[in-house]
Amino acid sequence: MSIKFKIKKGDKVVVISGRDKGRRGEVLRVLKDEGRLVVQGVHMMKRHSKQKPRDPGGIVEKEGSIHISNVALADPKSDKPSRVGFKFLEDGTKVRFAKRSGEVLDR
Repeated sequence: MSIKFKIKKGDKVVVISGRDKGRRGEVLRVLKDEGRLVVQGVHMMKRHSKQKPRDPGGIVEKEGSIHISNVALADPKSDKPSRVGFKFLEDGTKVRFAKRSGEVLDR
């Protein structure tokens, strides 16, 4: 079951719960079917990779996924966690906005 998310790839988010609480990063991927996000520099995991002709192999550190409920969008003005709302502009386009400051996110 696919859920509609208010957070998209490229958004700046703040982790609001879990072991990485307070960390900030950019959304790299959205996994809609699982309800999870991959955020840059958050939930770092070590993975063992086999050596390949173009890759030296060894222990590689990469981002794991985090549940969507554990992050909040970072307000563009104050850089604090904010909820996301939708509104229509004068020309009729539907845009997302940060409820904390009223700043429009999509342009």
